[in-house]
Amino acid sequence: MGMASTISSSSLVSIFNHFSIRISRVPFHALSLTQSQTNSSASVNVETHDSNHSQLLKSMRDKCKGGSFRNVDDALDLFDKMLHLSPLPSFVDFTLLLGAIARMKHYSLVISLIRDMESLKISPDFYTLNTLINCFCHLNRVDFGFSVLARLFKLGYQPDRITLNTLVKGLCLQANVVEAVRLVDEMEKKGKIVPDVKTFNILVDTLCKEGMLTEAKEVFDVMIQRAIEPNTIIYNSLIDGYCLQSKMDGAVKAFNMMVERGCSPDVFSYNILMNGYCKNKRIDEAMHLFHKMSNKGVTTDIVTYNTFIGSFCRVERPQGALKLFHMMRARGQHPDVQTYAVLLDGLFKNKNFVEAMALFQEMEDNKLYHNTVIFNILIDGLCNAEEITIARKIFYCLPTKGLQHDVWTHNIMIKGLCKEGLIDEASELLRKMDGHVCPLNECTYNTIIQGLLRHNEMSRAMKYLHIMVEKGFSANATTAAVFIELLSTNQADKNIQELLQKSR
Repeated sequence: MGMASTISSSSLVSIFNHFSIRISRVPFHALSLTQSQTNSSASVNVETHDSNHSQLLKSMRDKCKGGSFRNVDDALDLFDKMLHLSPLPSFVDFTLLLGAIARMKHYSLVISLIRDMESLKISPDFYTLNTLINCFCHLNRVDFGFSVLARLFKLGYQPDRITLNTLVKGLCLQANVVEAVRLVDEMEKKGKIVPDVKTFNILVDTLCKEGMLTEAKEVFDVMIQRAIEPNTIIYNSLIDGYCLQSKMDGAVKAFNMMVERGCSPDVFSYNILMNGYCKNKRIDEAMHLFHKMSNKGVTTDIVTYNTFIGSFCRVERPQGALKLFHMMRARGQHPDVQTYAVLLDGLFKNKNFVEAMALFQEMEDNKLYHNTVIFNILIDGLCNAEEITIARKIFYCLPTKGLQHDVWTHNIMIKGLCKEGLIDEASELLRKMDGHVCPLNECTYNTIIQGLLRHNEMSRAMKYLHIMVEKGFSANATTAAVFIELLSTNQADKNIQELLQKSR
């Protein structure tokens, strides 16, 4: 293949030995029965034994197909019971259970279980090995996945599309899409494995996310030439790729092609395109699409509304954001914490103080989404509106609401205090933070330094600049600009330039 790892593939154990797994071993007792135990068990009623055997496997199959395991321990318990059965269940049943555990994202556990089965001389079959490849790929060890592929060939199995797609996905997860494309080409030429819609979906999506739009379109065109009809997922990936690069004409073209080829856009298609319009401040075109979406019978979701509310706020149209907020509730769509956060922030930033406070009061009255992020927005909005007394009161009341200040809460409060000329109080708050409340970050130092400089506290600003540099933080553009301006008017120490250089 040319892609396989150099790790020996003579035995799965050789692969496992290279892969450190820190989980408890499952207690396997089934294969250590003594002869007397075997003779004793033979006296058990055969019908009861067969009934229990069938019931256990039926329970396992139902849980796997329905995804109804309470937790991973429930699945492990079934696995252990299966190892106690005589005769042992088929590998189809073991693989079914291993697949269910993998879907619960316990990839290392699946690898460990297969390792233990191998050590008990239970040879894995083709489907188990495919599951193993999948687990290694999800753990970003696609090299071990290729070692298992070599094992497949050694056992006389031929990889299928599932094997191919799993390895392609694994390579793409490691941002190695070029190798993924090469693998698809090689597997088709040598292994006669024809890529399907899922293969193309993985490639197009990854290429778009990597910013390789030209290559993504080429792969898409190859798919069309082969008469493999793209699905909604592939079109959405392509539309998103164009939107990420602000190539809205290309995004619209892909959207229209989707419709022309009889593939109905879903809510994600509309959301992606509308978000692209919004990010490019083409709100009216986005709204046109919003109404078109409703007319087509595609139900708007919370993402749709959050996108628009945030966009209206960013282009200084807060009343449009409020109108959409009321519309979504009238249509039975409940706002989530992001909706409130985006709208509250937008109202404050657009100086709609009364509406912002009314929205927060509504949240208070309905006991909605009390978290630090919301209160950070509130305190910041109050500080910017020169309501420092209210902001301070809310800041110190947060612990009584069961919330802890984070570094951003402190940074916002320090900035607000500096803005009002309360430099000593801001410095004291910073002192309490340092090593006691929460760790200071780069923003903390830049905020206090800028506040001190605005109030001609040069010596104290220099003190914090020294501390910031010692801790490995950098002066941001605003801090550097203020210092340089002071240097040009001979109001600052000449050593500042050297310090600023160190902080870059």
